[in-house]
Amino acid sequence: MRILIAPDKFKGALNAREVAENIAKGLRDALSDAKIDIVPMADGGEGTAQAICEALRGSWLKCKAHDPLDREIEARYAWIEGGKLAAMEMSEAAGMRRLSEDERDPIRATTFGVGEMILDAASRGMNEIIVGIGGSATNDGGFGMARAMGFRFFSDRNELTNAPSDLRTLTKIILPEKQPPLPRTLPKIVAAVDVQNPLLGENGATRVFGPQKGASENELTILEQAMTRLANVVTKEFDFDYRNKPGAGAAGGLGFGLMSFCSATIRPGFDVVAETVGLESKMKEVDIVVTGEGSLDRQSLEGKTPVGVARLARKLGKKVFAIAGRYDGDEQVRELFDDVHQLARSGMSEKEQMKHAGELLREKAQQLTGSL
Repeated sequence: MRILIAPDKFKGALNAREVAENIAKGLRDALSDAKIDIVPMADGGEGTAQAICEALRGSWLKCKAHDPLDREIEARYAWIEGGKLAAMEMSEAAGMRRLSEDERDPIRATTFGVGEMILDAASRGMNEIIVGIGGSATNDGGFGMARAMGFRFFSDRNELTNAPSDLRTLTKIILPEKQPPLPRTLPKIVAAVDVQNPLLGENGATRVFGPQKGASENELTILEQAMTRLANVVTKEFDFDYRNKPGAGAAGGLGFGLMSFCSATIRPGFDVVAETVGLESKMKEVDIVVTGEGSLDRQSLEGKTPVGVARLARKLGKKVFAIAGRYDGDEQVRELFDDVHQLARSGMSEKEQMKHAGELLREKAQQLTGSL
C-alpha cells in the first residue's frame, strides 16, 4: 500500500512538515509495510514559501525591510536558483505574527515591507515572484507596498506618507520616477490567495477581516472609506478596476494592490503550491491520500489545503482522509472525504490539545488505518 500525506500546518502548534511526519509515524506503527510519501502543503497563507522551498530544494535569502508599524526588521524569502524563482509571504513583513496583541492597529499598519521584499527579489534578477498573501496585520490595499516601490499618493498638494486612513482624501497617484517605469521592470508576480473576497462591501477585506486585526466599528467605517477612495482614484488614474476581482480583498486588500501596482496575477494559493511541488503527479502513484489542517469547516471550501487535496484525490479516483484539529461537522465538507478524524479529546482544552498535537496526530493516524 502506498500512502501520500499532504497536510497544511496546525496553526500555533505544528508546521506542515511536522504534521506530516507525525501522521506518518502513526501510520507506520499500524502499517509497517506501507510505503509513505510526505508532501507538506500550503494554500497561500503562512507556510507557502516553506513548502515551495522544500519541494524545489531552494535556499533562503534575507533582506532589510519594515514591519507593519515601520520598525526595521530582517525578512527572509525562498530562492530557487535554477528557475530564478522567489517565493515569499507578505506576513513575513506585514503579518499578525510581527505584532503583539496590543499592537494591532490596522488604521496605521502598512505593507511597506512587502514592497521592500519584492524590490529586493527583483534586484537579484528573478524571473518570477510568488507572494503568499495570508496572515496580514494590514488593511491598506497595498498602499504601503506601492510607496516602497516609488508610487506617490497625494491629497491635492499634500503627499500621503503615513496611515492608510489618510487615503480617504486621496486625489492623485504619481507613478515611480524610473525608466522604464514600473511595473514593466518587475518580474512576473503571482499573488497566491486562500480567500476569494473582493476589496469592498460586506464581504470585502475590511468588513470580513478588519475585526480580527483589531479594528473597532468606527475604524472599520474609516478603512472602508479609505479603500473605496483608493479604488476610485486607481480607476481614474490608470483606467482599470480590480476591486471586484475574487481575491482582491485578500490580506487587507493587498490582492488589489498587487494587481493594480505590480500587474500581478491572482491565483488560488493551493493551485500555485500544488503545481509547484508536483502534487498531482505524486498523487497518481499512490493508493491512499491523507491530508489535514488545524481547522476544517465551511470556510475551507474557499480554497484551503484539505479541500484542494480532497478534490484532486477525487479527480484521480483515490481514497482521501482528513485529520483536523477542529471539525464543525459541515456536511458539504464531509462529502469530500472518505472519513474525517478530529483531534479534539473529551475534557481537553484547546490549549492542551495544541500542546499535545503531535501525540494526538499519531493516535488519530493509527485509528485511521481501521478505515483503509
